[in-house]
Amino acid sequence: MQLQLEQVDGPGRIDAVARLAREIWTRHYVPIIGAPQVNYMLAKFQSPEAIARQIASEGYEYYLAPNVGYFALVPDLALKSVLLSKIYVVAAKRGTGLGRAMAAFAERRGAELGCGTIWLTVNRNNLESIAFYERIGFRKTEKLVTDIGGGYVMDDWRMEKNTGGQGDLKAS
Repeated sequence: MQLQLEQVDGPGRIDAVARLAREIWTRHYVPIIGAPQVNYMLAKFQSPEAIARQIASEGYEYYLAPNVGYFALVPDLALKSVLLSKIYVVAAKRGTGLGRAMAAFAERRGAELGCGTIWLTVNRNNLESIAFYERIGFRKTEKLVTDIGGGYVMDDWRMEKNTGGQGDLKAS
């Protein structure tokens, strides 16, 4: 699949990510964790203000596949690892190779930065996503329960994949 990416670097693209987040999260996560927690997490982590802060001061790199998905990376050069913080695809485009292409880009970006490990967290009840990550080489390494405030916790698996090599990265 040909992946068309834009690096998220300004208000227009930040707003586009926030709109996609609301669409994807509402459809995908409400059945898993319920609407109140989804709304709380969208406000806390995927509002335009939160995304702008993550990019400006928390080391996040966001990438947008316009109208179909987005992902975010957080490189940790000291630990030679990259957190694949977010990877989301609209329901109509799942199963088309878009998620796999996004993950491959993330791996190449990590390798470009000299990072040999890519890791993520995924809700332990999100069986479809866990199966996808396992198909592309991630393995469960740890159970995590994280208090995110508001009376909510994230009950996740940490999953990792060892990576290597460099690729030709193209994002405008």
